[in-house]
Amino acid sequence: MVDRFRNSMMCLPCHKEDTAMDTALLFWNNIISTCGVPKIVISDRDPKFTSEFWTNLYDMLGTKLAFSTAYHPQTEGLDERMIQTMEDILRRFCAYEMEYKDHEGYTHDWVSLLPAVQLAYNRSQHYTTGKTPALVKKRWNPLLPVDLLKENLLTIHPTATDFHDMWKRPCDTESRCIAEAKEYNKQRWDKTHMEPEFKEGDQVLVSTLNFKNLKGPKKMRDLFVGPFTIIKLIGENAVEVKLTQEFSRKHPVFPVSLVKPYFQTEEDKLPSRKKNTTVPEIVEVSACDSKPEHKHDNQNTINQWYSQDTTKTWN
Repeated sequence: MVDRFRNSMMCLPCHKEDTAMDTALLFWNNIISTCGVPKIVISDRDPKFTSEFWTNLYDMLGTKLAFSTAYHPQTEGLDERMIQTMEDILRRFCAYEMEYKDHEGYTHDWVSLLPAVQLAYNRSQHYTTGKTPALVKKRWNPLLPVDLLKENLLTIHPTATDFHDMWKRPCDTESRCIAEAKEYNKQRWDKTHMEPEFKEGDQVLVSTLNFKNLKGPKKMRDLFVGPFTIIKLIGENAVEVKLTQEFSRKHPVFPVSLVKPYFQTEEDKLPSRKKNTTVPEIVEVSACDSKPEHKHDNQNTINQWYSQDTTKTWN
């Protein structure tokens, strides 16, 4: 769960078998009980979030549900970036140690790392605000166990030391991993992202990447179909097109990443490339005498042209 205003997150373990009721209870027990009822919730089009139970529940709470554009995770860009960061953090641990065992022999899997991930993330400086999410939310940064470490203690119970180390190591590593993951994801996105420009009435081609039940083998299908006319711009990242023929029953709203301009001719596609319209000059060919010459085992021919120009040429 991500707070878009404070850029803070809450890590809650879920399962594929969870129903809409399970998700609602998880949301109530962990989000509403601590942060209150949100004005708007942005989510993908998972069946749990589009179910009648979920929509009716939020109607009673007075919360507006906003669903992302189909096949366009950038609508929830902050959430998707957060998920990528979390996966990168957990992957760096699980790549080497799937499980941790403390001094007492208790096993800790990746789920037990979520509280440490949440604390470390909310204590790290956010690129947008320049502050930590915890500082924006609470006006103070919560202390980590390492902040209260007393190195001068003479006697420390072994179990307490193990518990402290179990928290300290993930927090230190996660803070570093968060910074690396943020920078990596930012560079990867900025390297390939280009803002397309469309307007109503433009002719565009639509990607068939997410089209189902199309005729013919999948490998032989067209990557883009159309052209279709844009009838409405939806924000800056989506367009509504007028689908025709066999595509008329498809959802007409597409993210701009799945749409590209349609050009009728090559000149429309590359307007800066001028077509060569120069008429070639007609040159009169004159008769000539040819005389073979041998140089270095290579046979060449010298031509004497009978015209005003008496220059000899080699062939």
